[in-house]
Amino acid sequence: MTPGQLALASGNHTAVTQFILLGFSNYPDLQELLFGAFLLVYSMTVLGNLGMMALIFTDARLHSPMYFFLSVLSFLDICYSSVVTPKLLVSLLASDKSISFAGCVVQLTFFVVHVTAESFLLASMALDRFMAICRPLHYGSVMTKRTCLQLVAASYAFGGANSAIQTGNVFTLPFCGPNQVTHYFCDIPPLLRLACANTATAEMVLYIFSALVTLLPAAIILTSYSFVLVAIGRMSSAARREKALSTCASHFLAIAIFYGTVVFTYVQPHGSTSDTNGQVVSVFYTIVIPMLNPFIYSLRNKEVKDALQRKLQAHILPC
Repeated sequence: MTPGQLALASGNHTAVTQFILLGFSNYPDLQELLFGAFLLVYSMTVLGNLGMMALIFTDARLHSPMYFFLSVLSFLDICYSSVVTPKLLVSLLASDKSISFAGCVVQLTFFVVHVTAESFLLASMALDRFMAICRPLHYGSVMTKRTCLQLVAASYAFGGANSAIQTGNVFTLPFCGPNQVTHYFCDIPPLLRLACANTATAEMVLYIFSALVTLLPAAIILTSYSFVLVAIGRMSSAARREKALSTCASHFLAIAIFYGTVVFTYVQPHGSTSDTNGQVVSVFYTIVIPMLNPFIYSLRNKEVKDALQRKLQAHILPC
């Protein structure tokens, strides 16, 4: 039985008004070191992604669908990292590690919105590469500004729908006693373990919808890139092949890291990983990946590197 079910069986029906985020409290000697490390990573996340957005918006040569999607990806990375990391930083230094019930609901709601939106945005980016490489003659007429905005809006719509389902799935359950969340933010699996009810249905809902919002975009991505790789292989020009592989490789690396960690956390049988392993994996997709994306795209993309070089020359070496 879970702690919540044990509380219900013992007759403890006190309604939970706040949760205690245990997070990394098992390592009291490392709190300041972890604070410094996470603060550094979060600062690099915000600065790196803001820098990427500013570079794309101010450089006319980057005003294309691919870089529009990349700027939205940077925005999403800042958003869902900011939902989690500031609270973690406070908890690492403060003795009070609590979060109100309403605060927990809000944190989970916005986290699921932005993570789900990023999943579908990555699929949109794969479709963009498919059209650019496999259907170049139709690219301009299909990937218009309106189409790009619609794809971003659809990503957020899927995010909002999944968030409403997942958040409702958790917080319609009764919480009547245990309130210690074995995580550093309000995530679904550790919250379900505290519920004072049978969570079999809730776990099934989590598994099904997590699979849908993860595996459906992943299928679109894999299908798109299968056609892309075939098209690249048929290119006669080595320079064109190198340029196409450069832009696709950075995208595919970001996808592999993101989906690998999300699938490990949500799309597997409940309880098959320990709390420690779950926290370590969560650190990657909530804190580390948002920092890595700007570096992945800038280091692997010649156009981004050229745009950055132009900006640096214009502002640092104006003469």
